[in-house]
Amino acid sequence: MDTIKLYIHSMRMLIKAQLEYPASFLMQTFAQLIMEGGEMLAVILLVNRFERLNEWEAGDLYFFFGMMSVTFYLMEVFCRGITGNFPYLIRTGGLDTILSRPRGVLTQVMCSAADPRRITCIAVGTVALVIGSSLSHVQWSFAKALLLVEAILAGGLLIIGLFLIEAIFCIHSVKSIELVNALTYGGRSACQYPIDTFPGPLRILFTVVAPFALTLHVPGSMILGKPLFGWPMWAAFVTPLSGALFFAFMWVLFQKAVRFYRSCGS
Repeated sequence: MDTIKLYIHSMRMLIKAQLEYPASFLMQTFAQLIMEGGEMLAVILLVNRFERLNEWEAGDLYFFFGMMSVTFYLMEVFCRGITGNFPYLIRTGGLDTILSRPRGVLTQVMCSAADPRRITCIAVGTVALVIGSSLSHVQWSFAKALLLVEAILAGGLLIIGLFLIEAIFCIHSVKSIELVNALTYGGRSACQYPIDTFPGPLRILFTVVAPFALTLHVPGSMILGKPLFGWPMWAAFVTPLSGALFFAFMWVLFQKAVRFYRSCGS
């Protein structure tokens, strides 16, 4: 509980600090809105050009886009320390200070940065979710609402796990590895669309290696009443657990990598 309180307090202080410069914050937030609005515009253009993508209609595409946007940018707001600060800590030797403190390394890194500018991206994703569920005539129930929450939480753990890959590489290479972005930011862009619209290699990549399909697409398709792979309803509550398992696996690897850390100096 103390760790959670520390994290919440850190997020509050970081967000408050950024709001000390309201003009800068508003301009940067507006820029994020334009960026995410442009990505949603791509979905709108696709919907206007084609009536459907495989079995997926306009509302379905908006729904998948919204799920991915809300999930990814929630992690960008509250877990920015892993991707934003960790490479810098490695290069400057700042991780030495973190290792000397009586808190976990990952906890301190996550408490080191927040990015409230992404709130507009979450808002765009939420609007897409509402539009998608309306156009697809989703009959909401408690089970579907619970499934959506579970998918977003499990997807968030998956994204943190993917961020940890970059952190692990940083420990061994001293700098960020851009190739990792193919799974993180590349996965976000690709998996805004249903997994069965992609060729075989990409399906394997985002089902087995970075299981966005299991954490988000299977539950999303079940909510839309078009279950992927013909799986039953109960499977949609099980597959998101792959995100938690992926995070647990990467957390163990991260802890092992920290043991091999050698200071770069300051």
